[in-house]
Amino acid sequence: MRSVPPVAGAYVLLTAGAGALCAAPAFFSDTSWPAVALLACVYVGCGQAGRAPRGMGTFFPVLLAGAFVLPPAAAALVAVPGALLGPVERRPKGLRRVWRAAQLALAVWASAQVFGAFGGPEAISAPRFPYALAPGGAAVLVFCGVLAVLDGGILAAAERVPLRAAWRGLLLRSLAPVAVHGLAGLMMAVLWTSSYGPVSALLILLPMYISCWVFAQYQRERSAHQATIRALVQAVDIKDGYTRGHSERVGQASMMIARELGMPDERAEVLRFAGILHDVGKLGVPTRLLRKDGPLTPEEREIIQLHPEYGHEMVRGIGFLGEARAAILHHHERLDGSGYPYGLVGTQIPEFARVVAVADAFDAMTSTRTYSRARPVEVAVAELERCAGTQFDPVMVGALVRALRREGWHPVVTADEAGGVPAARSEGVPVPGAASL
Repeated sequence: MRSVPPVAGAYVLLTAGAGALCAAPAFFSDTSWPAVALLACVYVGCGQAGRAPRGMGTFFPVLLAGAFVLPPAAAALVAVPGALLGPVERRPKGLRRVWRAAQLALAVWASAQVFGAFGGPEAISAPRFPYALAPGGAAVLVFCGVLAVLDGGILAAAERVPLRAAWRGLLLRSLAPVAVHGLAGLMMAVLWTSSYGPVSALLILLPMYISCWVFAQYQRERSAHQATIRALVQAVDIKDGYTRGHSERVGQASMMIARELGMPDERAEVLRFAGILHDVGKLGVPTRLLRKDGPLTPEEREIIQLHPEYGHEMVRGIGFLGEARAAILHHHERLDGSGYPYGLVGTQIPEFARVVAVADAFDAMTSTRTYSRARPVEVAVAELERCAGTQFDPVMVGALVRALRREGWHPVVTADEAGGVPAARSEGVPVPGAASL
């Protein structure tokens, strides 16, 4: 939205006008302005405090509590000050603030209407609290639906996303977290209307805010991990034009094997890191050898075969990689002991290394390089099965084969997309038809 298309600007203004019309009756009726002001101030405070842990600026429990305890027009006003004063990262900031205020005002207004239509205000009295869950759930569903519809519209208008794709998945992605916020908002509403009063209702926010803060810290740590991986891969890209596409595809194939083996999500993610970084040691190999067109001499091959040890040294101090470090060191080992760098045999080879070895060889066979054309997936699978038990772990080969038969092979990046740099030379001693980089 940095350069706003006219249709997007008109869409924002139309949404803002609709929000203003929904909130206008509050100024001409007997509105409880102290309650509106209190909730609006709390929402502003949550938004300002959200500057520290990124992503906590939108604190839906406050907005949904307003929808549960205030008339629809008054509830719509709760979001406006926080949206107008909240942090905005991209330009045009003024238009984005107006858009966010209008969007939230409409969503809160609609959820308050539904909550009232289902008898929610009467049900939140303490003796009938369980009956408030149904109107509360309907209000949350409408709240998510309005946000999803408006978000899809702005994507289509401002980003020119096709209409069919603009709304895809928006509602389902937001429903679960907003439902949790809605339950907190409902508890606030129950306390608000009880003999304990509004101040006690605000106590609900403390554990909710702490849980959001912890989640934001987790997301921040995860982003740092991803940034570390990207930096390492980009460094290798400079030396080896083939590695970017190859590394990402090996990570993808490794994940397919992990899912087939039933690995927990945490281990599967580390295994993906192993696949992406398995060739990071090429940073220590002379570029002229990686891009050499002719045959490698025995001395040159020995130099290239040092890259697993180089890679292991490079990532030794990166704690979150865990088992991935062993995979980087041992992904060229073979079950029969003929691999390198240490000639490990069978289960002496770490599990992650046995997975990456299969994923690496599969992508090597199905990718086009300067010295070989890509082979069909069926041919690559047949070669993996032929070498299972000698070069590759049969369990890992079987897992990849089953995953390929069920899902097919749809690589996320190809060597050509990686930038058109000539492909790197294989440093492995090739098994006929199954060279492993």
